[in-house]
Amino acid sequence: MEVLKERDLYSEDFETVQREGREDPRWLQEDRRAGMERFLQLGFPTRKQEEWRFSDFRSLARTGFTPSLSGKGSFSAKDLSQLPFSELRCPRLVFVNGALRPDLSRFEETAGLTVTTLRSALRNSPEGVEAHLGKHAVLGNNPFVALNAALSRNGFFIHVDPGTIETEPVHVLHVTTDSSQPVRTHLRNLVVVGDNSQFTLVECYVGAGDNVTFTNPVTEVVVGANSIVRHYRLQNESRRGFHVGCNEVCQDRDSHYRTLSIDLGSLLTRNDFRCVLDGEGCLAGIDGLYLLKGRQHLDNYTTLEHVRPHCDSRELFKGVLDERARGIFRGRIIVHKDAQKTDSKQTNNNLLLSDHSLVNTKPQLEIYADDVKCTHGATIGQLDSEALFYLRSRGISRAAARSILIFGFASEVIDRVRVSSLRDQLVEYLIDWLPQGKLVRGVYEG
Repeated sequence: MEVLKERDLYSEDFETVQREGREDPRWLQEDRRAGMERFLQLGFPTRKQEEWRFSDFRSLARTGFTPSLSGKGSFSAKDLSQLPFSELRCPRLVFVNGALRPDLSRFEETAGLTVTTLRSALRNSPEGVEAHLGKHAVLGNNPFVALNAALSRNGFFIHVDPGTIETEPVHVLHVTTDSSQPVRTHLRNLVVVGDNSQFTLVECYVGAGDNVTFTNPVTEVVVGANSIVRHYRLQNESRRGFHVGCNEVCQDRDSHYRTLSIDLGSLLTRNDFRCVLDGEGCLAGIDGLYLLKGRQHLDNYTTLEHVRPHCDSRELFKGVLDERARGIFRGRIIVHKDAQKTDSKQTNNNLLLSDHSLVNTKPQLEIYADDVKCTHGATIGQLDSEALFYLRSRGISRAAARSILIFGFASEVIDRVRVSSLRDQLVEYLIDWLPQGKLVRGVYEG
């Protein structure tokens, strides 16, 4: 009965969103209604459903979240400066509780690049938004995508014109502030990169407090022919919060898309990621790192879908889990019948620091072509006893030796970050996360 009551509250919020958006294009209003109808049909996922069976969303479903009110309260530049990953020395767009804060943002328009809010894009170029919004993150059987379609009020919109080479990354920072009551934010983001272009995006979700939150972002990325896109996604929200996100990517011929997902915060996190290689000669690289402690729970569900021939994909996810943390990795590589000459590799490595931490990993291959090269592998284990012995024989304490080995394990992923300011801050975060970080810092800097 409690869950049904909460679904009624979401229905009330939907009617409010529809009233406030009565001047929105009709297609968007219809998409919202379809999203609400689909969410009510599906309801919150349960462990009886195969794709959700490792994660328990009952607590989320029972919590009486209210929509985040961006106009309430204050959040200053000083508050922002105290948050990790808020300053990357590059153009920045800042959203606080789902609303753009121009006073905290730092961005100058450049030729060939449009960075704005989704609502602004709907006013100024609705045709460009309509062509892609909701075309990749379809409702399907994901209730959280449906809920986002129904209740999202804003997000960011980025358009890169054909032939544009952007040398500086764009940093989009979503901040959820502290509140006396549980709040939720539904963010809808769209990135369209034209042909023969290059672009780098850093998409961050951080919490400024320790309250109960529910962040539900959906990001769609369209990569044009012969373009290169690097996409870094970082989540460091409240340790009492819920983060359920979806990333959908569609690649055209000869395009390169590389992404790196880093999860540090939130009590319960679910990431759905799907990349469709829909043109010949595509390259997709998907990397991930998660550092979990306490009772943090992370569920990564990835899909690499090879539709056309002569495409390559590489996937590497690494996790470090301590105390009673739990991690789930389920990766699917789907090779369609016409996707001959596919070359794909998937790897998931996990390091358990406690007897009480747990990982479930399930790599999958679905191959319908006969001329392909696909491999997958997964490991779950503890620190190498021989490596520990070697370090301790050099006079290093057991705790320090463990920290050095953990740092080496995780830094393989961090070293793949091309944005130097982000990479440096990730190194600092990892060092502080380790029990003997000061010694590791000395070794690293030496």
